[in-house]
Amino acid sequence: MKKLIKSNVYWIGKTDWELESFHGADYTIKHGSSQNAYLITEEKTVLIDTVWMPHANEFIKNVESEIDLNKIDFIVINHGEVDHSGALPALMERIPNLPIYCTASAIKSLTGQYHHPEWNFNIVKTGDSIDIGNGKALVFVEMKMLHWPDSMATYLTGDNILFSNDAFGQHFAVEELFNDESDTCLLWAEALKYYANILTPFSVLVKRKVEEVLALNLAIDIIAPSHGAIWRENPLSIVEKYYEWSKDYQEDQITIVYDTMWESTMQLAHKIGQEISRVSPATKVKIFNVSKTNKNDIMTEVFKSKAIAVGSPTVGQNILSSVGGWLDFLKELKFKNKKAAVFGCYGWSGESTKVLRERLTDAGFEVVMPEIKCNWVPAEDDFSKAAEVANALCD
Repeated sequence: MKKLIKSNVYWIGKTDWELESFHGADYTIKHGSSQNAYLITEEKTVLIDTVWMPHANEFIKNVESEIDLNKIDFIVINHGEVDHSGALPALMERIPNLPIYCTASAIKSLTGQYHHPEWNFNIVKTGDSIDIGNGKALVFVEMKMLHWPDSMATYLTGDNILFSNDAFGQHFAVEELFNDESDTCLLWAEALKYYANILTPFSVLVKRKVEEVLALNLAIDIIAPSHGAIWRENPLSIVEKYYEWSKDYQEDQITIVYDTMWESTMQLAHKIGQEISRVSPATKVKIFNVSKTNKNDIMTEVFKSKAIAVGSPTVGQNILSSVGGWLDFLKELKFKNKKAAVFGCYGWSGESTKVLRERLTDAGFEVVMPEIKCNWVPAEDDFSKAAEVANALCD
């Protein structure tokens, strides 16, 4: 069922209330999501993106109930990832000569995924435009690495709508469709989680692209992303937040992350948290066991933090695999300008703090010198070192 966005522009996507994970199982979804596709019916009829393949038949049926498929003049694919292009093969079976407008890189991703080099591809780059009648045009802006090399945004003149694809989105199901009708607290929380877990590695490019888009002086009345709520009320608020988040963002917060075997390392984590609160009462402290808290939620808190402390007991002359896997993800996100401290307990050989220090340095953190390396169960001498760690992280 289509929903009116503005003038002759309609949402014709899929609200996916049951979706629980994304990018395989790499991103956990708690409040549903959506795959937003759009239909423009001016003198020319245009589709902007499609939906994920499991919903392809439903998508085709919905589009067909609104318009004769043969009357679609062309489709814009802003990004070739399957959540946006998944219904394209089914659509091309019905209208095989349909022109597809996308970036040169998108042709690589689309042919690589669907193996149809014969499709009617048309390459566009930043500044290219297509007249769609009634004094309106679509203008294309490449958005490389936000978050794939093939990404772009499409701007509709006259109605002043920016179809931003993955930029400015959220994995958040909003039946009411617009930001001003959604749960505002959840909306912003999901927007931050989306940025922290997906776009952080590309923050330098985000900053540059936001500056480039703003320099174009486009009138933007609506930002229509490919996931979540459409920004209708104060749409530039999310652009301003992206700009803020892109500049090595941090708040006065320290996040403590650990796993434990027999609760000794847990005791150290809690003591470090207490000492941080004593040393710097205004600093927020968050403590997470990586085996009990979703990794995306933890990374959102790390994104907000000026420093972290990471702990693991020694096992097999190494660290717990739960912490090791979490550190792999931490490195992938390329955080900058953040401190880190290490701590852990051991029974025999005691390599965990050395491993943690190496892994955090490799992930781009400034690892402070004070640490807690505790043999067996913490005693008062071990707990007393928490103050040194807290001071080093709060300085």
